[in-house]
Amino acid sequence: MRDLLLQCAGVVTIASALIHGYLGEAKVFARVRIEPERLRTLIRLVWQTSTVAWIGGGMLLIAVPWMQSEPARHWIVATMACVLGLSALANAWATRGRHFGWMALSAVVVMSVAGY
Repeated sequence: MRDLLLQCAGVVTIASALIHGYLGEAKVFARVRIEPERLRTLIRLVWQTSTVAWIGGGMLLIAVPWMQSEPARHWIVATMACVLGLSALANAWATRGRHFGWMALSAVVVMSVAGY
């Protein structure tokens, strides 16, 4: 059961990351005006870096059940729970709780910790 929880957490993490990347491009950067243009490019790249990092973390959560190392399992789960937990808190604070992202990331943290 704990392996299934980690794999579900990984799938939700990847889905959240893809939604995060799409919404950033379609909703946020389509409306804002940032000068100079190279600063706009930098901010977009930083935004998408978190998307790529969450996808990588989700893939690790999916792969954890097949790893033969208990320490690797614990470190991956603990690291992703901290990273995604902080992301959930930041999202909830920045959007004053009006965006669903913090709920999805919080669900991932709960599933990850339960699968620990």
